[in-house]
Amino acid sequence: MNPELAPRLAGGGRVEKQEGIWRLDIPAGPRRTYRLAQLDDYLSLPRRRFPHRPPLTLSLRARVSAADLPGTWGFGLWNDPFGLSLGFGGAVGRLPALPNAAWFFHASPPNHLAFHDDVPAQGFFAGTLRSPAIPALLFAPLAPLLPLLAIRPLSSLVRRLIGRLVRQDGAPLQTEVCQWHTYTLQWTETDVRFFLDDDEALRSRVSPRPPLALVIWIDNQFAAWTPEGRIQWGLLETPAARLEIADLRVEPCL
Repeated sequence: MNPELAPRLAGGGRVEKQEGIWRLDIPAGPRRTYRLAQLDDYLSLPRRRFPHRPPLTLSLRARVSAADLPGTWGFGLWNDPFGLSLGFGGAVGRLPALPNAAWFFHASPPNHLAFHDDVPAQGFFAGTLRSPAIPALLFAPLAPLLPLLAIRPLSSLVRRLIGRLVRQDGAPLQTEVCQWHTYTLQWTETDVRFFLDDDEALRSRVSPRPPLALVIWIDNQFAAWTPEGRIQWGLLETPAARLEIADLRVEPCL
């Protein structure tokens, strides 16, 4: 099954399809501008109507223009937890939520994207996240307390508490990302298996809570919440960058 994808663009990002290959491009530019090229199948949907549930197999071939691109890129399934965004690519009108995801993810320094210290926080990795079904409206009263996270000991404590709510798993991937490779994930109610070409890269017992949506992207943002409680987010200067996708399939597991 080929999903119906729609582009989402910012800062001169571009998406085009030629001879069966999707090309997602962002231009070179400074830190002050957010640059995004994204394909997804959920832009106008509320989370409860996201299209994907287990058992499911996602498979595609991919390559990028350079191994050390600043920012993030990747492909997989998620629940768009940052729906209201801070200007960095969220879907307007969707309240924030705890994350659920299964994806192949690349995060350059200074990203630090882990609530647990034993899973990859940057680099190229396969990863999963599973969170409890807590209504997003329950987080609204906590918004006035967010400035207190500037206090690092308190921020570190909150990160550890969130780590108890959000289960997370992941494994680093060692491959030439500038060459074509086949990436596959098999999602069931109990686990997620990740394959790089024909080799299993990770079998995770952390299966994200459905429903989820498909996302493929490249951008120049970063976010970090370190074990010491330091929180940072922002944009990075980047060269022209490209993510190419081919042979994309999403189908029920056999």
